[in-house]
Amino acid sequence: MKYVMEVLHRKEAEEKLPVIRMEIDYELVTLYDAMKNNDKIAIIKSKERLKQLRKQLLELSQV
Repeated sequence: MKYVMEVLHRKEAEEKLPVIRMEIDYELVTLYDAMKNNDKIAIIKSKERLKQLRKQLLELSQV
């Protein structure tokens, strides 16, 4: 049973990785726009979101 759960967890992680990568790409575009507009609040929010996404990506990559 433990083996089955590990396989399911790995499969779930494999499905989430492309989604997280797309979210990172989108957030990078958002950050770029904020930097062009010199919008300091949006820059901070984008950076925080990118940190969260990076953490998720690293966690799923280790599975």
